[in-house]
Amino acid sequence: MPSITKLAQVALLLLFSAAVMLDARGQAAPDQQAKPPAEGGQPAAMGGSNTGAAHAAVLDSEHRPITAGGFVKSGPVIFEDQAEKAGLTKWHHKMGAPEKQFILDTVGSGVALLDYDNDGWLDIYLVNGSTVEAMTGKAIPPHAALFHNNHDGTFTDVAAKAGVTNDSWGFGATVADYDNDGWPDLYVSNYGKNRLFHNNHDGTFTDVAEKAGVALGNWSTGATWGDYDGDGKLDLFVPGYVHYDLEHQPGQGAANVAFSFCQFRGVKVMCGPRGLKGEPDHLFHNNGNGTFTDVSEKAGVSDQKSTYYGLASLFIDVNNDGKLDLLVADDSTPNFLYINKGDGTFEDASFASGYALNEGGRETASMGIAAGDFTHNGRIDIYNTTFSDDYKPLYRNDGDANFTDISYQMGIAEPTVPFLGWGTSFFDYDNDGWLDLLEVNGHVYPEVDRTNWGTTWQQRPLLFHNVNGRLEVVPAVEGTALAKVGVGRGVAYGDLFNDGKIDAVINNLDGTPVLMRNVTVTSNHWVGLKLVGGAKSPRDAVGATVYLTANGFKQRADVISGGSFASSPDQRLHFGLGSATNVDKLEIHWPSGVVEQVSLPGIDSIFTVVEGKGTAEKTAK
Repeated sequence: MPSITKLAQVALLLLFSAAVMLDARGQAAPDQQAKPPAEGGQPAAMGGSNTGAAHAAVLDSEHRPITAGGFVKSGPVIFEDQAEKAGLTKWHHKMGAPEKQFILDTVGSGVALLDYDNDGWLDIYLVNGSTVEAMTGKAIPPHAALFHNNHDGTFTDVAAKAGVTNDSWGFGATVADYDNDGWPDLYVSNYGKNRLFHNNHDGTFTDVAEKAGVALGNWSTGATWGDYDGDGKLDLFVPGYVHYDLEHQPGQGAANVAFSFCQFRGVKVMCGPRGLKGEPDHLFHNNGNGTFTDVSEKAGVSDQKSTYYGLASLFIDVNNDGKLDLLVADDSTPNFLYINKGDGTFEDASFASGYALNEGGRETASMGIAAGDFTHNGRIDIYNTTFSDDYKPLYRNDGDANFTDISYQMGIAEPTVPFLGWGTSFFDYDNDGWLDLLEVNGHVYPEVDRTNWGTTWQQRPLLFHNVNGRLEVVPAVEGTALAKVGVGRGVAYGDLFNDGKIDAVINNLDGTPVLMRNVTVTSNHWVGLKLVGGAKSPRDAVGATVYLTANGFKQRADVISGGSFASSPDQRLHFGLGSATNVDKLEIHWPSGVVEQVSLPGIDSIFTVVEGKGTAEKTAK
């Protein structure tokens, strides 16, 4: 476990405080002394949300900003956008006014993939935003969508029938079987009261958030589920973003925010999050009777003193001790890494681990989290999406929860600078056994389209192909999903068509979804696993770690709930096998602490593994 002396702590805090203070043009402000964070943990004044310096515009051969250009005429086609064909474009996301004068209008919403009716096919839940008119009863609120998988490439929106339209100002969705009844439940984080939709086993849900004690009431973002104390019941962590008052919104000229926080490169934009009061984080312990207890302060993860701006979170074991640790991606403030001490509390190892800041010792405007073992060393690495004019840090896990930012070393830093990233995930799109990396992008300032800064309001996704442990940018072929621009926010991945290829769904701000259907042409083999926990593990096996050996190397995959940005992926694990025609070894580390080796009866199929049985059965489709 990382350790740090008081002297080193002070040095790191001073380094954070001194990290390049910028004026609105992205230049070091000559009159701005290096100052410690103000009371409440907020950094000294700087404009906008960005924490990096201004970069020169990157244009393509047609003089378009690279964020909405740089396409190639031909090349490997990885994803096709089949949202319209699938019936998803009948639904439209809506959040605030199009001018985006306020930060509440700009953050956007996530997406969750879950098999809500247990028919063996993934369904899609898309969170919707709202408007001031709807929140004040003057208009019909935008509805969230629950798209049922029809097993034929199409989906039907059943949100109203299922009772999950939310009808609130929605941001995040995370999936978990919190009561261990074998049916996935859904937590939706909002501005206002959150929802805990309990699955009724009949295609409908009931909101039990108030009864359960997890409704909260201000601005919540990307939550995560995990059994942090090992009692077999899933607990819930909910990050807070900005403490917000809808009746006194922080806009240009408002008395409650300084003008310096409402400009970017000298242009007037919406205000925040810098200069605004942060919202605390919350950890809810599962009591096992349908209720939860807020143990945030007792556990040491409340963020009460600093109140950083939390956007995404993830329970995952980063130091391989069998206990779930906690990652929190914070906007324009240092990130959190909490190491699980095994006694119901966490150690704040954010600075000591190297995860709080980037390679330059500077906090970033972190939006999303991708976590995975992309080099086959058995350790979880982390990728964070950040603001435009800033590279996206890739943190290599050096062991014992120590991380090194290797983005420039890997050659992926500079290509990401113009983009403003949100949802992100590691998954193996071509089944070669190496985790690739997807990032979706979109700006928060519509004003950028009227500038020559080299960035745009609508942006294309970025895909990095993992070539034997080195990430390489995949060219965006014209007419494919990688060349489709939008104001991307949440993204979730999973095998939507049960064909052994990982797809992804993007929730676009004020737009229609993108269904990135994986059409990669490959002869590589694969295996899918649905894990079912035993009596001492969560039923949906969230927190389990699986090691699969094939093709001469060992892969790792973890069952998670959350991460990305405000989104939740397929909880079935997927392993590409490359040319291998069999699995040499499959070892499952269950949340209960049981370690089990299981033989698979074949490949190129999805198998169900129940804890303690020692066997795998082909999942019926």
